Amino acid sequence: MYKILVVDDDNDMCLLLQRFLTRHGYEVAVAGSGKTAMECLNQNKPDLILCDFRLDDMTGIDLLWKFKEKQPEAVVIIITGYSDVKEAVEVMKLGAYDYVTKPLYPDEILLTISKALKVSKDENSSIKQIPESSKKNNVISRDVNNKYIFGESREFAAILKQIDLVAPTNYSVIIYGESGSGKEAIAHIIHAKSKRAGKPFVAIDCGALSKELAGSELFGHEKGAFTGALNQKLGSLELANEGTIFLDEISNLPYDVQVSLLRVVQERKIRRVGGIKDIDLDVRIIIASNERLWDAARSGKFREDLYHRFNEFSIEVPSLRERKQDIMLFARHFLNITNQELGKSVRGFNKDVEEILNNYVWFGNLRELKNVIKRATLLTDGAYVEVKSLPFEITNFFKLQFDSPSQIEKKSALNAVHNTGQFENKLKTANMDAEYEVILEALKQSNFNKSKAAKMLKIDRKTLYNKMRQFKEFNID
Repeated sequence: MYKILVVDDDNDMCLLLQRFLTRHGYEVAVAGSGKTAMECLNQNKPDLILCDFRLDDMTGIDLLWKFKEKQPEAVVIIITGYSDVKEAVEVMKLGAYDYVTKPLYPDEILLTISKALKVSKDENSSIKQIPESSKKNNVISRDVNNKYIFGESREFAAILKQIDLVAPTNYSVIIYGESGSGKEAIAHIIHAKSKRAGKPFVAIDCGALSKELAGSELFGHEKGAFTGALNQKLGSLELANEGTIFLDEISNLPYDVQVSLLRVVQERKIRRVGGIKDIDLDVRIIIASNERLWDAARSGKFREDLYHRFNEFSIEVPSLRERKQDIMLFARHFLNITNQELGKSVRGFNKDVEEILNNYVWFGNLRELKNVIKRATLLTDGAYVEVKSLPFEITNFFKLQFDSPSQIEKKSALNAVHNTGQFENKLKTANMDAEYEVILEALKQSNFNKSKAAKMLKIDRKTLYNKMRQFKEFNID
């Protein structure tokens, strides 16, 4: 029988969850504070901890660190209000399995707990089966063995060799690649194969950091440092101490924050916003970018001296369309994951679907492929995914690879308009046949974002939908 610890300063919530989970076969203990939770942790050794994000005596981050220190194998699920979802996601990056938002729904709670315990069981058994001879540096990473799969293409084999080469060092690493190509996964693997494995891995999307709060997010702040700084906050760099921090889309970091980051790289010290003392820091920095940092440095967008500090080792991640050999490998992997999530047993893809997947260009790389497979699996009733379960932009793109003479003629007229670089009068002057091509071209240029496509065509989103409904190929009804 699995043991669950419920931590919430709302006594009614604790009792409600205790009764509900006990009825479903779990052994449940409750704690009304962080201090009590730590006492229960020492006594009961729970398999899973269901913890409220905001407690009277501790924050979710503080408690998570204590949980992981005392019982690293325990699975942690965060309970949060809607307004705290961003913070909950950050806690997940620090090691929590998942989060659920209030109000709580019984089916959602049960499903999340069931999935978490199953994943934990599978990971633990996988780790135990690894022979001692294969444990480099006595470190085994769950992420490497379970969460990520490696491509079979020659291009990715070269990347794995680079990872094995640089992981044991303390070099800073720049990972270049298109959005969705797996840069964060590679950073995880480098961390898991390094001497810092088992220490914190913190991932930050620099593109999501506002200019006003970027410094606080990275370096932390002291109470009263600025309006709204009601408590002391540890920054991501300090949270990653002794481990690895991954800074995604580093070129989007505000320029003044780059200056402070340069000091961190040079002196291995940080100072919280509003602080007066330096804090020693031992952290490995891995960064990622979808644009060349040297070009960004020459244009004045990125500090050249910071670029040279980071440029100790670089890895190029090819796009998915450059390693077609891996497309079906990842597609089947995502299918297996989605089958488990949905409780389905879709066995694979029919030949037409495989041909479409292999010939599509995958603008969003692995992230786009994963979302397409999740959607297709949900819509599949039989044993195999069929073409009708794929999004229209995927199937239409494939059809355009085999243009008929009439399509070529229509495209010729389209190109004459397209070469002007303007969309203002396209819909007014194109006939019905060419209108389809114009709309599709706008969708392709906007990566099938309908809002952006509508702006390019100088029409509103509703009008675009009405236009698309005139053509069966778009299949949006």
